[in-house]
Amino acid sequence: MKQMPKPNYQLELDRTLQKLSLANKRPSLLLHACCAPCSSYVLEYLTQYFDITVFYYNPNISPENEYLHRVSEIKRLISEMCPSVNFIEGRYEPEKFYEMAKGLENEPERGARCLKCYRMRLEESAAVAKENKFDYFTTTLSISPQKDSIVLNSIGKEISEKYDIPYLFSDFKKKGGYKRSIELSAQFHLYRQNFCGCIFSKMQSQKKCGNI
Repeated sequence: MKQMPKPNYQLELDRTLQKLSLANKRPSLLLHACCAPCSSYVLEYLTQYFDITVFYYNPNISPENEYLHRVSEIKRLISEMCPSVNFIEGRYEPEKFYEMAKGLENEPERGARCLKCYRMRLEESAAVAKENKFDYFTTTLSISPQKDSIVLNSIGKEISEKYDIPYLFSDFKKKGGYKRSIELSAQFHLYRQNFCGCIFSKMQSQKKCGNI
């Protein structure tokens, strides 16, 4: 059986941006952000085409001082790099994440727990985007080499249809995006964590490093 080619989400994004440029449109975009380093390149890239509001909703991050540190860093990045970008901080509700993760504590990175976590954060983003009448919503998550862009964009598409608001398809790691995020992180002296954010990913990271 002939295999279907994998979707090229960077190409799809290029086409969307070209259409916007030709139509001389500058839509509003609610950008779910996981952290400052991942947001750096995405903001540099997309502020050329959209009026952006960064939405920080990450109840998976623990402990609370780690969460607060990451919030502080993304606020600093916005103020220093692109002060025209707006910022919304979502509710910090780790209990919602732990309830969602029950029974999935031992899942590997990119496993079932992570998929449910992506969905939880994207669904909240779509709800906020819909309520505030944004033209699009998307997430910075696809910039990470550890994240599957096909999975992320599939979830985004499904939630887009549920909330009736366009999802901006992306694979931000392409076109040197991940490399550029590292350069920008160094330029702005951003805090770069070595785990996704939740206690489970932190434990797995420590195991790999031989710390536990």
